[in-house]
Amino acid sequence: MKNYADIVIRPIVSEKAYYAREDRKYVFEVVKDANKIQIKEAIEKLFKVKVEKVNVINVKPKPKRDIRRGALAREGYTRSWKKAIVTLKEGYTIKELEGEH
Repeated sequence: MKNYADIVIRPIVSEKAYYAREDRKYVFEVVKDANKIQIKEAIEKLFKVKVEKVNVINVKPKPKRDIRRGALAREGYTRSWKKAIVTLKEGYTIKELEGEH
């Protein structure tokens, strides 16, 4: 089994993820081969919280092009990655991600 710090790559900081925290949901980028059980254990050990539920999404690559060369010049694709939406149990928050308001 991998180290817990190797499973969670980074938290996703976006407006949508920020407002999801009101419902005790936190969004993370995780390694592609991690399953829900491994993600739950990693979050619980790294942040010392209790996880109620984990949802995962495989984010597909999207076309990327250089606009300086015109509409037909495709440069490639963005990378594919896995997103985990972690719902914490009542009364738990991840203080490291809350920050100052």
